[in-house]
Amino acid sequence: MKEILKSGEYLKKLGDCLFDFFLVFEDDGSIMYANEEAYTLLMYDSFDDKGIQDIFPTIFTVTGGRLTSSAEMDGRMVATVAYRSNSTCFNAEVRFLNDDEGITRSVCIGRDISGRDSMMREIDKIKENTINMTKIKDEFVANVTHELRTPVNGILGNIRELMNTERDKSRLYTMEMIEKSCADMNALINNILDFSKLEAGKFEIEEREFSLRDMINYVKSNHANKIHDKGLDFFVSVAPDIPDILIGDELRLEQILNNLLSNATKFTSVGKIMLEVVQTARAGRKIELFFMVMDTGIGIAEKDKDKLFKEFSQVDASISRQYGGTGLGLNISKHLVSLMDGNISVDSKPGKGSNFNFSVWLSVADSEDDKSIATDFHIDTTSVADSQMSQLEEEETFSFGSSENAEEIEKRLMKLVLCVEMDTWDKAETFAEAIKQLTIGAPKEISTATLKLKMAVQKENKEKTTEIIDELREMIGGGYNE
Repeated sequence: MKEILKSGEYLKKLGDCLFDFFLVFEDDGSIMYANEEAYTLLMYDSFDDKGIQDIFPTIFTVTGGRLTSSAEMDGRMVATVAYRSNSTCFNAEVRFLNDDEGITRSVCIGRDISGRDSMMREIDKIKENTINMTKIKDEFVANVTHELRTPVNGILGNIRELMNTERDKSRLYTMEMIEKSCADMNALINNILDFSKLEAGKFEIEEREFSLRDMINYVKSNHANKIHDKGLDFFVSVAPDIPDILIGDELRLEQILNNLLSNATKFTSVGKIMLEVVQTARAGRKIELFFMVMDTGIGIAEKDKDKLFKEFSQVDASISRQYGGTGLGLNISKHLVSLMDGNISVDSKPGKGSNFNFSVWLSVADSEDDKSIATDFHIDTTSVADSQMSQLEEEETFSFGSSENAEEIEKRLMKLVLCVEMDTWDKAETFAEAIKQLTIGAPKEISTATLKLKMAVQKENKEKTTEIIDELREMIGGGYNE
């Protein structure tokens, strides 16, 4: 340090290399060297009659020809104010350094931080505005969803009253459509509100005692009719070793299962849907449950799986057009599972169906028999998910021409005829799609007829639909009318 301070040429070279302003001054305050950045920032043409105390009057004073400093001269950073030649000032960060061996020469290295301070103030302002905008958005979403619920529930309540007294099939069908639309609207409103809460980090999981099997039965009853109306089989299984009274968020578990089962029903035209719950781990009074929702629906390509759990995302635009939905359900489910310390994933193949599975950690209630609680950590080496998925993939797919296929087609045709007679065209369209799936691989004239059948159903053309049903029965075998 001593040699550096003695060497004026070295200091000059050092100063010329710096982007900060650089000053060298004597112990009486006089400035013997300033780099170009110092001239520019401090707006001096010359420092001949100026001292370091003129630039930093809050730090340096001259008494009896000697400079005194209120700051440490050991190179540590000091936040202060630097004055220009025109008496204006700016915020600066500086370091002062001298030698302990009595060298009279000292150095100052500093930078103008007023621009940075201004930027930080602007960033703080943007952060504050963002927080305020988020708050306004949350309040807006909450108010709008509340305001939407009121008229929707009003319509729903009144239409259910009318349905209890209506006998005309056509008007009753219209009322059922209104009821369904109101239910869909409420589900959409709930999804938007949940998504808004999750995005804002305001979503909380409630911990309450509930009966797992009662909850599963409730979920089952909510979906059974809709699944059976599509001509699908529905199987539900809960492993017997799972304690019944658990502690967790029952409503959110229902929400996840309702979403997965609704999707399975929506995307499955032929076959079955299965819900299975197994125990995969225990640690004291904590238990990990593994839920599987399996179907024999349209399936998902490997490259499209990542899109499933993103907000407002569908596998492709045709999915949204054909089946509807906002693309929020699975994203919300993923967040809910994460809040319950679990994971959610999917195994699927196009045309082979899907297996959506998720795990959650719950607590076992004190009312359960203590003997049923493991005292140490244990992992069940179960491969239920894999075996069940394989079972679905390897199951007989009723290929066209087989007797099983003929029976399945006839079942759908009979239900389609009944729907046409009752003017329940939404259900009729479901059975028309199922028949189309069951005739994959059939001769061209049969495939064409099933396509025309679906178009006739979509147009609610009773005469044309009945005509094509008769044609299909005749082409496929003629033995159905016996």
